[in-house]
Amino acid sequence: MQTTVQAIRCFELCCDLTSKYRSIDLVRFDRRTGNVVILSGEEINIEIKPNGRWDFV
Repeated sequence: MQTTVQAIRCFELCCDLTSKYRSIDLVRFDRRTGNVVILSGEEINIEIKPNGRWDFV
C-alpha cells in the first residue's frame, strides 16, 4: 500500500510535469519494491520511494 507521503509527492510531480506540457503515460504502484512509478514520454521515468524521496531512473 502506498504511503501518504508518496501520494502527495506523486501529485506534485504530476502537476509539475503537466505544467511543462509533458504527458503522463503511466502511474503505477510496484508491489515488489513499494515504489510509485511515473512514466512520461520515452525519456522521463521517475520512482517515488515510500519515504517520499524520488529519483529519475
